[in-house]
Amino acid sequence: MLFGIAKLGTRSESGTPTYQLATAVDDLDFGITHVIRGSDHRANAELQSALIAALGGAPPEYIHHGLLLGEDGHKLSKRHGASSLADLRDAGIPAEAVRTYLDELGLPRHDVNLDLSRLRRLSIEALGRLSDEELAERVGVPVSVAPVLRGARDLREAREYAEQVLSPQPVSVDAPETIERLRELVEGGVDPTGIVRELKAVGGNLKAVRLALTGRERGPELAAVIAALPREELLARLG
Repeated sequence: MLFGIAKLGTRSESGTPTYQLATAVDDLDFGITHVIRGSDHRANAELQSALIAALGGAPPEYIHHGLLLGEDGHKLSKRHGASSLADLRDAGIPAEAVRTYLDELGLPRHDVNLDLSRLRRLSIEALGRLSDEELAERVGVPVSVAPVLRGARDLREAREYAEQVLSPQPVSVDAPETIERLRELVEGGVDPTGIVRELKAVGGNLKAVRLALTGRERGPELAAVIAALPREELLARLG
């Protein structure tokens, strides 16, 4: 059993489209018995079958599946933010999430809209199933920063979070009371969650703490940042 896929059209030297004939000749020449392609080629089946029959061959069985479309109902393209597996990979969506999504779709009989929200939920679930070692390896960072990776929604965001811990931006922080209290809690061996809880209880400037530790105003959970930093490095960043 030989399978064919939809081929790109060709043009003669005069510029006249020859896609239908070229496709029929190719399928006949290669002995294609089954063609699996998108529903946008459904209208071509009758003419291609007739051409192959006219050439003395037996037309293949055509199987048409639905297409993944953007929210606007048009074929996926760059303007939709994800037109290929490479685009999803660049967006940080783990392969496990994409595979699960495709398994859920199966072979749709009709066109369906790509559900990026569902993909992102599956991404979070896929990352959550990875061990610290697997997640750190996937992101390409030391396993010591795994705590901050846990709050990421995809691998790209995880890399951004890791960057905050591994390469903090130098900033000036003016919150001496909060920083001094944080130093006391760290030196006292209080766990990261307890540190954040205590700072909140005394009205500490948590934004200043984040700036002191990462140089950014937003990022992963503050407790995770504290947990990801070795004690000496944590104290060093407090100045």
